[in-house]
Amino acid sequence: MQSYVTVYQGGQGEIVEKKARFIAQVFPVETEEEAAGIIEETKKKYWDARHNCYAFVLGAGGEVSRCSDDGEPSGTAGRPILEVITGRGIRNVLVIVTRYFGGTLLGTGGLVRAYSAAPQAGIDASQVITKEVGYRLTVETDYTGVGKLQYVAAQQNVGILDTVYAEQVQMVLLAPAAQCDRVIQEITEATAGQAKVEKADRQIYFAKMDKEILCFET
Repeated sequence: MQSYVTVYQGGQGEIVEKKARFIAQVFPVETEEEAAGIIEETKKKYWDARHNCYAFVLGAGGEVSRCSDDGEPSGTAGRPILEVITGRGIRNVLVIVTRYFGGTLLGTGGLVRAYSAAPQAGIDASQVITKEVGYRLTVETDYTGVGKLQYVAAQQNVGILDTVYAEQVQMVLLAPAAQCDRVIQEITEATAGQAKVEKADRQIYFAKMDKEILCFET
């Protein structure tokens, strides 16, 4: 597992070039089959459009990528869309650009510019997040240790997922994988070894968005 940038919620952007409309839609996708289904649905939705060009990149390391000019001159549509995606380092994403002809030929240079600008607009209208790899840490302490745990979490920029107050206090933290050992050490030192820390066996992906922590099991 590795950290990567992806789309949490897709968006839509549109540009107009010499009366031609270029509508870019952005979708989070996990598989080629999922991407193919969305492409087919988009072609049905925009059945009266001249072209529905697309590109997608799959895998945390961008292991799979595909693009299509859908009838535009070779290299003027799919490739520019793909270059926008890879240039912004986004993974597990599909971008479809639908073109309605405006009556004026744009030439290869004009097409490349339009098919580069439209996906930028679509991505800018989307919610882009960075998925990081981390571990859940379940910490049990007495009430005197709560403030110390909160201080460690703030200093290490570690999210607090849950706090349960009973006879003892149980706090669930989410630590980036690279910081995990350091966070456990800081907790141990801050509580003079009184806190019990249990590290989850399995890594998870998480992301921070508007001060909210999003957890992803895969």
